[in-house]
Amino acid sequence: MTKADIVNEISKNTGIEKLIVQKTVENFMDIIKNSLVEGDNVYLRGFGSFIIKTRATKTARNISKNITITIPAHKVPSFKPSKTFTLQVKDNN
Repeated sequence: MTKADIVNEISKNTGIEKLIVQKTVENFMDIIKNSLVEGDNVYLRGFGSFIIKTRATKTARNISKNITITIPAHKVPSFKPSKTFTLQVKDNN
């Protein structure tokens, strides 16, 4: 499902114009991104949590040059579904 599919589905179910729904969905995603950039997690009860995970420093190899490189610690966004969400997906398969 794409963002356009989501916009079409919401518009069909609510009767709200697609343009308004699209702006709302994009604004929702911007708020989540901005919160994560600022270091704040986003919790949506019954759906899941958008959280920031910290990856530790690690050593890797560049195979083509045959050298060892160090990958510094960094943060990555992550999504953790709620228990009810996980159970619904699990039970539906």
